[in-house]
Amino acid sequence: MDKLLIIDGSNLLFQMFYGMPARIVNRDGKAIQGTLGFVGAAIKMIKMTAPTHLVALFDGEQQNSRTELLAEYKANRPDFSQVEAKDNPFSQLGDVYRALTFMGVRHAEVQRVETDDVVASYVKAYGAQMSVVIASFDSDFFQLIGDNVAVLRYRGKKSVLCDAAYLREKLDVAPCRYADFKSLTGDSADNIKGVAGIGKKTAAQLLHQFDGLEPLIARAQEVQKPSLRAAIAQNAGLLRRNYRLIKLEAGAPLPFCREELRYRYNGLTTNEVLAGIGLK
Repeated sequence: MDKLLIIDGSNLLFQMFYGMPARIVNRDGKAIQGTLGFVGAAIKMIKMTAPTHLVALFDGEQQNSRTELLAEYKANRPDFSQVEAKDNPFSQLGDVYRALTFMGVRHAEVQRVETDDVVASYVKAYGAQMSVVIASFDSDFFQLIGDNVAVLRYRGKKSVLCDAAYLREKLDVAPCRYADFKSLTGDSADNIKGVAGIGKKTAAQLLHQFDGLEPLIARAQEVQKPSLRAAIAQNAGLLRRNYRLIKLEAGAPLPFCREELRYRYNGLTTNEVLAGIGLK
């Protein structure tokens, strides 16, 4: 079966820029640690998953429907327009793009919608025809896990390929209930507040008992614990809003079609890529 590897480019760039042990410069004094880490990780992920198709997607800077729904959505993240280049992952983004082009990897900066929704659209379009691996530490992608879809959390030799069994073991929820789960608990990474008093264990128990967020809201009076029963009833609007923020939409336009994403690894090393784009 064909396999599509989708690299969450912005997520990987941040991981590598801040995860490298030190700021690395080339012989011209140019900082390259983010690019070096990105290329090295991408090559290792390619070797690990052996994709027949490959794409790297990056976040744009525009507003989107989620920001319109909640002004505070992701407002806890730094404004990198005010950050000096030496501390700014985006200062190396152009080099990352050039490296991907040199490697023959299709890449795009997503506009008008969120990258997550484009990933969801790829899963919807091709997930029944080929296996899909989403390389990212963004847990929102857990809701896309299925028979042919897994999430790769890359950490070198400690990398984990997350499937439905992984999600059940870690959180005791099924992928189809992950958006419900996060609606209850909230998501600090995206500045989404959950319901006070509902942690991961309680959220999983409630979803097992009521088989979903909407049945839980509709039958809140059946929750045994009084404080919990009141919290759910009083926060029905917040829970529904959270779900709209967290649930990925699979109707976004695809920047590349399946045939355009065909890829075959040719053995390039990290050093060869950096040399090829003039960073050595």
